[in-house]
Amino acid sequence: MILTEFEYVRPVGLDEALALLAGQPGARVLAGGQSLLPGLRTGEERAALLVDVRRLEELRGIEETAQGIRIGALTTLAEIAAHPLLLSRAPEIAAAARANGDPQVRNLGTAGGNLAAGGRATDLPVAAIAAGATVELAGPGGLTTVTAEELAASGVPAGTLVTALLVPAAGRAAAFTKTADRATRYPVCATAVRITPDGPRIAVTGATARPLRLRGVEDRLRGGPYTTDAVLAAFRAEPRELFVPGRGTSAEYLGHLAGVLTARALARAAQAPA
Repeated sequence: MILTEFEYVRPVGLDEALALLAGQPGARVLAGGQSLLPGLRTGEERAALLVDVRRLEELRGIEETAQGIRIGALTTLAEIAAHPLLLSRAPEIAAAARANGDPQVRNLGTAGGNLAAGGRATDLPVAAIAAGATVELAGPGGLTTVTAEELAASGVPAGTLVTALLVPAAGRAAAFTKTADRATRYPVCATAVRITPDGPRIAVTGATARPLRLRGVEDRLRGGPYTTDAVLAAFRAEPRELFVPGRGTSAEYLGHLAGVLTARALARAAQAPA
């Protein structure tokens, strides 16, 4: 199918991009375009105006700050997957980026686009939730931040733009695991964990309606052990309606799969060198 009709603008600065988004109902942000452009072709997506932000260099790059690691929204998934700072201080984020699609997708797809892909299970949000990350947004009122968990629940507000992912830097005791749909590479189920002094942080996507932090599972595993049997028992205690059947899978299967993947991630995180 061909693309539907829309207007196209390529702003040269963040302020111009925000003015365009605020001034045109139905305006959409174009960054990597990995989800938006196919959606426009199939009719799943609609846009009156595409605001192409790919020239906004202030939205690129990875740097360490006093608050942790700042990942610009236009930083590609390939850059995130290979960055030494993330590999050593936030490995669940690097692994989630590496799990996205194929090399072509990772070379074009961006952090902001992956986080903003509401209604479609992607890999970066679940890792961001497990890491306790926050997302920086720019809008008419200036810069604000929301937790990655809040963004997954509510989506990006109209007229705003994801500008950065802010990740607490911890260490190697974190991991990401995934079972992917063979055709699309989207997660049937993906889990991310980070082991902290207060216990594990655990998040899941694909098997659930949206990326979720599983606080009940965390509470049951606090203090250990992180054996497969203990993790599966913790998941069996979760309500089955938490897991959404689809694509030939049952809620029972998805709950078990999420437990198996979480057990693998916890084992990998626990064995990571300090």
